[in-house]
Amino acid sequence: MTPREKKLARRKRRLAKRLDRRNRAAADRPVFAAAHVTYEVSERTTATASGGVAAAHMLAKKLGLVDEIDRTLHLLKTHQPYHESDHVTNIAYNIMAGGTRLEDLESLRQDEPYMDSLGAARIPDPTTAGDFLRRFAPTDVIALMDAVNRVRVALWKRQPRELRARAIIDTDGTVTPTDGEKKRGMGLSYKGIWGYHPLVVSLANVREPVYIVNRPGNAPSHDDAAAWIDRAVALAREAFDEVLVRGDTDFSLTENFDRWTDDGVKFVFGYDACPNLVETADSLPNSAWRPLTRKQRSARTRGRDTRENTKDEIVRENGYENVRLRSEDIAEFAYRPGKCSREYRMIVVRKNLTREKGEVRLFDEIRYFFYVTNDPRMAAEEVVGHANARCDQENLIEQLKNGVNALRVPMYDLVSNWAYMVIASLAWTLKAWMGLVQPREADRRDLVGMEFKRFLTCVMRIPCQVVRTARRVIVRVLGYTGRVRLLFETVAAARRLGASGIT
Repeated sequence: MTPREKKLARRKRRLAKRLDRRNRAAADRPVFAAAHVTYEVSERTTATASGGVAAAHMLAKKLGLVDEIDRTLHLLKTHQPYHESDHVTNIAYNIMAGGTRLEDLESLRQDEPYMDSLGAARIPDPTTAGDFLRRFAPTDVIALMDAVNRVRVALWKRQPRELRARAIIDTDGTVTPTDGEKKRGMGLSYKGIWGYHPLVVSLANVREPVYIVNRPGNAPSHDDAAAWIDRAVALAREAFDEVLVRGDTDFSLTENFDRWTDDGVKFVFGYDACPNLVETADSLPNSAWRPLTRKQRSARTRGRDTRENTKDEIVRENGYENVRLRSEDIAEFAYRPGKCSREYRMIVVRKNLTREKGEVRLFDEIRYFFYVTNDPRMAAEEVVGHANARCDQENLIEQLKNGVNALRVPMYDLVSNWAYMVIASLAWTLKAWMGLVQPREADRRDLVGMEFKRFLTCVMRIPCQVVRTARRVIVRVLGYTGRVRLLFETVAAARRLGASGIT
């Protein structure tokens, strides 16, 4: 055990002893007992509350992200003193330090230990950051995404073989509202909300957004989606053996089905319950249907007594109308969409519902849900499972919107807001990369699946003393959390990668 590991173990034991319930005793006064607190200013020791950002920066350097951005982006005529990578990482690190908007950069400019941990004499202020975002053209935003993706693919190739068996690409759109009245490129969405309608294409295996495309608020969800799906497929094929594309009914782009099938791309899409499909499902014989068995989640905790359903009681007592699921059946038939030259597997789920009002059963109802796929190996239940699992991308989009705050629109036109979305999402990407370089599988799953707010609390927002010497920067951890060792593992993994990035 190294000296550092001994110190961490000692802190862990001390904290466990302090929190041990057996040490509790009856007290005649509140536990929060401090009455006289004195604040002083340290003369020599300096510290930052965002000690984890230095580890993220070191990982970005060693992966080659910083160099790749500078090789790709050429938005500045001179570097006085900032380079393109300085601006990009500055915005991403602001979010990793707990910032939610460009104005929070000013607080970081007052944090000398924070700047020392990054080896920076100064960082761009909010006005300079906004000016940098306004320099982007659409081709520049795409070039930046391609630069990040080149680093991303190299990291994917280092993952275990079982993880790279099949890439699962999810696609969805989301409405980003704005109260501004002069933001160019915005539109009125189908929900009656003014704003933008970004498209998010992500890799479900590691929950990474590989492409974010900003569009006017009135753009359909599937607008230009096929082209970005093709880009994501080409990207995933560099590291994965095969590719599966998933999406809801808006992304059942039937004109592309034959092309994707010929190209070896598998897909699972929701499909609208058109009258001809409903008629076909109604005409299926009883022998074609079987009960749908859904995969049960394994319980991670011991069993507990089932509590009463409070919501159900209120619905019954107040006579509210309610729809209750009685059973689910599944069947399959061949179907050729109008824009296709071949047939595909159409999976249909029949939900047997009962509509009730209070204690009174009004009538029974049957609803059909359709899913189309070109994968002949996949069981029908597995197709439904993939269609339902696609909803996890909604959790990713929720994190990008309200956890990372990457889908905000602080600028005054569509392209500069697009640039902000892509750059800000790097904060989430770096979190995923920190997970992918962890040597323990449990730590990889923990970091990749962790919500961003919890990531900030447990990994990034750790008080650290920063000492600059002639040849290196020493970041000395002052606080302790159960996941602080992930910082040490990240730095160790970054050192193993080498100075030139991943090869």
